[in-house]
Amino acid sequence: MSGNSVSGTLPFVTTYEVDAWTALADPTRREIFSRLSQRPRSVTDLARELPVSRPAVSQHLRVLRAADLVRVHAEGTRRIYTTAPEGLRALRTELEGFWSAALTNVKRLAAADPSEEE
Repeated sequence: MSGNSVSGTLPFVTTYEVDAWTALADPTRREIFSRLSQRPRSVTDLARELPVSRPAVSQHLRVLRAADLVRVHAEGTRRIYTTAPEGLRALRTELEGFWSAALTNVKRLAAADPSEEE
């Protein structure tokens, strides 16, 4: 066996930053996030509840952490994951902005003179 590892021979790849919307676009991550919003869980607990492997759950949790949607802390040898309130706050702020803009537009359209339409 040679001394070179596969990862040592691959070129560096620029990764992209994951935002909360992108992270939650995946149905499995959404389900993991939903379960964590009910109560904190370990990777093992989540893998037991879902039709995916522990390594897959770990990968999904890594994405959710990168998007600031979950936190992790150690309890002995276990890593326990919980939702991150600041990530949820950021999502809520964006949603409120969308909602506010939509309501403003509806109000503007309702107040518009129908004869001005083309």
